[in-house]
Amino acid sequence: MNNEIFETMPVPKAYIKLALPVMMSSVLMLVYNMADTYFISATGNTDIVAAVSLCAPVFTFLIAIGDILGLGGSSFISRLLGSRRSDDAKRISVFCLCGSIVLGLLITAVLLIARTPVLKLLGSDPNTFQFASDYYTWIALGASVIIFSLVPTNLLRTEGLASLAMVGSMLGSIVNIILDPIFISALNMGAAGAAIATVIGNICADIYYIYVISRRSKCLSIDPRGFHISSSETKEVLRIGIPSSITNIMQSIGVILLNNFLLPYGNETIAAMGIVSKITMIVIMIMVSFSFGGQPLYGYLYGAGNKDRFRKVMKFAYMLVCGLGLALSCILFLLAPVLVRVFIQEASFVELAASMLRTILFGMPFIGFTMVTTCIFQSTGKASGALALSAGRQGYIYAAVLFVMSALFKYQGVVASQPVADLFSAVLAYVLLKIMLKEFIEI
Repeated sequence: MNNEIFETMPVPKAYIKLALPVMMSSVLMLVYNMADTYFISATGNTDIVAAVSLCAPVFTFLIAIGDILGLGGSSFISRLLGSRRSDDAKRISVFCLCGSIVLGLLITAVLLIARTPVLKLLGSDPNTFQFASDYYTWIALGASVIIFSLVPTNLLRTEGLASLAMVGSMLGSIVNIILDPIFISALNMGAAGAAIATVIGNICADIYYIYVISRRSKCLSIDPRGFHISSSETKEVLRIGIPSSITNIMQSIGVILLNNFLLPYGNETIAAMGIVSKITMIVIMIMVSFSFGGQPLYGYLYGAGNKDRFRKVMKFAYMLVCGLGLALSCILFLLAPVLVRVFIQEASFVELAASMLRTILFGMPFIGFTMVTTCIFQSTGKASGALALSAGRQGYIYAAVLFVMSALFKYQGVVASQPVADLFSAVLAYVLLKIMLKEFIEI
């Protein structure tokens, strides 16, 4: 294990060394998502495009499951390594890695048995059902490899192997991008081809991760021989992992709420918000990467009781992430009409979406503060704080603000609800931080 990163390396250098590979992986993931959408759209069949979109929540669900063992495990393992309990850390890694495979197999069985009712619940109709079923079936069959790939990318960073974790993530995305046009168009497999490419990309990443864990890692293991884990240790992984996974669930709920509140103002407003979401995702993914890239540092230093270095890391993270949020928001604010025109050229639509985008951007620095605080809570085992913030920004806080703002200010209130919710979430994050870590921090 590279203790220099965690104990002696200058804080800015250590933080960037851990966070930069996460950011690069996220950027490539963004490129992959856009490429996937492009190749599916290139079929010219809107029913295929709609079918794949309808199945997006299934993929989001698998990501949420992977986060339970990936983020929950990395938080616990970081603290164990900080306390010099490397043997215990290795046992927990076996639980997370092997557990993801077993859990994935169970989810495969459930998804296949419930395929028809789930597809109907997702909104498939006679025109999209077969395409959706093709995509859904392959994603369900690949549940284990998809869930597993999300675990080692988090665990490897706990011992400073962020670059190796990045390579695995990039490998899976690159293979997926290469295979998409082959399976979707050349082999004329459509929606099924997109899913198969995704599964194969994850298999390649999994093989790489198994090799790295077996040959390069000193603190992780996938060997179940002699494995044992107590109920308290299992709870420790789950009590951080479950709140972490809720973020993905809340994001889906937030989108559903927003679309319903925009519907009375016309489908054009929903389409415009969809474009705005794609643009703001650039800023959000960068902030997420730099927020959670430093998670191993927090966990290690908290477990080691190194309060002084912990505070230095925390202050640097707030300055970096909030500063990035502010700087990138200013750039996007100025370029709003240009960015919207990349998607749609119609003047009235550009004006509508650009106005939405500029309003949403006011919340970005507040999002940065909330993200860093959420990461701190997850890393230090403060499950209740992590849960409150994970479920808040696009969950109960957003819902309450949306109802009030829409009643008071109609359309403008609906659009402004997200940055207002971001402000309230940041205030809550500050209060919880002062209460839950008052003996460990000074802010």
